[in-house]
Amino acid sequence: MKRNPTAFLREEYEELVRQNLNWELHVLYGPNDVWANVDGKRTLMLGTNNYLNLANHPKLKEAAIKAIEKYGVGTGSDREIAGNMDIHVELEKRIAKWKGTEAALTFPTGFTVNSGLIPALVGKGDLIVSDELNHGSIIDGVRLSKADRAIYAHCDMADLERVLNEAEKHDPPYRRILIVTDGVFSMDGDIAPLDEIAKLGAEHGAMVYVDDAHGEGVLGENGRGIVSHFKLSHEDVHVDMGTFSKAIGVIGGHISGSQDLINFAYNKVRTWLLTASQIPAAAAATIAAIDLLESDPSIVKKLWDNTHYYKKEVESMGFDTGNTQTPIIPIITGDSKLAKDLAKMLLDMNIFTVPIVYPLVPREKARIRTQVNAAMTKEDLDYALDALEKAGKKLKII
Repeated sequence: MKRNPTAFLREEYEELVRQNLNWELHVLYGPNDVWANVDGKRTLMLGTNNYLNLANHPKLKEAAIKAIEKYGVGTGSDREIAGNMDIHVELEKRIAKWKGTEAALTFPTGFTVNSGLIPALVGKGDLIVSDELNHGSIIDGVRLSKADRAIYAHCDMADLERVLNEAEKHDPPYRRILIVTDGVFSMDGDIAPLDEIAKLGAEHGAMVYVDDAHGEGVLGENGRGIVSHFKLSHEDVHVDMGTFSKAIGVIGGHISGSQDLINFAYNKVRTWLLTASQIPAAAAATIAAIDLLESDPSIVKKLWDNTHYYKKEVESMGFDTGNTQTPIIPIITGDSKLAKDLAKMLLDMNIFTVPIVYPLVPREKARIRTQVNAAMTKEDLDYALDALEKAGKKLKII
């Protein structure tokens, strides 16, 4: 009998199901909004990265439509060949101005930034120093590099200092050291102490790289991100990386920093060189989003007003929210099945959240990740809180 070489696919999937570690996909019939049509049912979105509710904003849609009419739907090439349009150049100038850096460079996604730039920056003879809870795209970038790697305990500056001190004793000396951290940790909602990381980096002559995917549009002056939040500059944080797919409401990634960084990146990073350029509509919508953030500080303020109210109420019920400091409010259940049961019960009450299980979090730290939106009304938040309390009591979580 001929052996089936793909039999392992079903076996491994069924094992994931058995352990309650599989993903169950839902379908949105329409835009990602505060209330969305999920699987054919009107549902409150309590588990989306669309923090500022810009994904369906009329000004972003108008900008995207005009860009399609002017440029078409695609670019037909990579940036370095024939896909470098003036809309891309304009966006990068706007990002650099917004971030207060010399220059910026856009990528198709945030994942392609980390997976491509990290192995370009450091290789054999170098060292990467990474927070133990960094995002999977950072982990993949580290794995693709030939550099040595060291992990420090999550946001533990004493442990980071220990790692850097040990690195100085390495024989032969490392050519370069790269410290890389998330800005806001996506599963826990806590903020990296970037000011202390930058200080240690300067003391040890290390490059500092921050993934600010969940901080842009959320932290800092008018949502400029974690570097602004800590009043730092690109001289302190050498690579300021971010995405447009979360608070900005569109798609794409970027780096901001010195002109030297940008010149290096567009000549050396394979994920930039070998990927078609960002579609014009996305670039135009991103410019519109930055314009909104710069002109209307009330959008970010409303996000934080909602966050403070919701977090206080959730914690008063007795839920474990970990160490969150941002609009990411995890409800930690510990058990994977309990997280799935909680998410399902909430969905039955027309509230969308996602169970987060191993390997995205440790096995004993399963949770649902709830995320607050700037456009939610108090009535929306109270609806979610009431459902959470009912489900939490029924499942004996609180």
